Amino acid sequence: MKMKVAILLGLFFYAITGVTQAQGNWNWPSDGKMESRAKELNAAYNDYMRADQYVAATKPLHWLLQNVPDLNEAIYINGVTVYAGAAKETQDEAKKKVYQDSVITIYEKRAEIYDNEAEWIQNKAFYAYNFYKADKEKVAEAAAMFERALELNNTLPVSMVGAYFDLIYRNYAYNDAYTPEEILAKYEQLSELLAEAEKKGEDISGSQGILDQLLVNMEIIDCNFIANNMGPKLAADPDNLQLAQQIFQYSIQYKCTDNPAFLSALETIDNNDPTFSTSQARGRRYLQSDNYAQAQEMFQKALGLAKTDTERGDAHMDLARMFSSQGRKSDARAAAQKAAEADPSKAADAWTMIGNLYMTSFNDCKGGQSRVKDQSIYIAAYHAFAKAGNNGGMAEAKARFPSKEEIFTEGHQVGDSISTGCWIGQTVSLDTRD
Repeated sequence: MKMKVAILLGLFFYAITGVTQAQGNWNWPSDGKMESRAKELNAAYNDYMRADQYVAATKPLHWLLQNVPDLNEAIYINGVTVYAGAAKETQDEAKKKVYQDSVITIYEKRAEIYDNEAEWIQNKAFYAYNFYKADKEKVAEAAAMFERALELNNTLPVSMVGAYFDLIYRNYAYNDAYTPEEILAKYEQLSELLAEAEKKGEDISGSQGILDQLLVNMEIIDCNFIANNMGPKLAADPDNLQLAQQIFQYSIQYKCTDNPAFLSALETIDNNDPTFSTSQARGRRYLQSDNYAQAQEMFQKALGLAKTDTERGDAHMDLARMFSSQGRKSDARAAAQKAAEADPSKAADAWTMIGNLYMTSFNDCKGGQSRVKDQSIYIAAYHAFAKAGNNGGMAEAKARFPSKEEIFTEGHQVGDSISTGCWIGQTVSLDTRD
């Protein structure tokens, strides 16, 4: 798998700088010469460190780490500063890697001697990310440090969440390290951490955006994955709003809205946090499957949630289409008229629908006694199309008007009023097609 362009991660971690000396419990060697040497080199590396001469500081510090490893925790705290500084200071790539590895080794040695790993494991993970994120052989090691940080503290700072998932992304890209299910589980875990942070007032938008974009970049989600992996999970836990929102988002993104999992997700979302859009979308899905009772319920619900004239017009038009599908033409007309009243921009669609309802009602309405009366519904259709500005519909309707001969034969004149009868119930002025 080829890695896509990496996302620039703006990470803000704890500052790990400064000189640490006052740790207490100094374990100076009992041998006088060793004690003198240890004090000399301890002072030397501190002097170099204060002067930002980190490469020079590594030499006396290395002696202390090798010969008096339990001297004081300060040599490990400062050791990170020294070796990280040396890695930045040197231009030699081979030495840079040695210094970077030494930072991690110092943390590991510190864990062996001092029982306080939870206090600094996040800092270790921070360095590992910056040192190893582009290293195919060590990116998994860096990811493991973040996992250790989670294990010890049950959380990560918001600023580190994106870095951890970036390592997962890179490890997957470099080494095919995880299954899609494992990646999604990690994504969900980190998203939950961010959700908890957001409840405390933290801004998680940047970190959540990184997670979402990296998941897309991994290209593990498609319609089959949604149907066969995510769908069953939601079926087992139908109140899982977070999972439902993921399925909803991915179904739209990957054009999988015909997937049954999409409807299940939509139902969960609409039941827990209904909006005009969720109720409308749900109603339209029910309508596609001819589930008219539930479709009507959802369209009415959407109408109640509508906040704008546009939304109200949409809801009435949805109802009009549903009634039309059921053959409830009178109800369809009433809903279409309400749509045009609520949102004048829908007038053309609404009156075109009404015109078509009239055009398709000949067999329903013909009495068979007066051809002129039977054909009068087309005059009503013509006027509906005229309100819509639908010239094509007007022409089609006019072509079915009665002829002059038919009007004369039945004793009528052009301009006479006549009732269409039937459900249409319109009074029209007679006109002819010729």
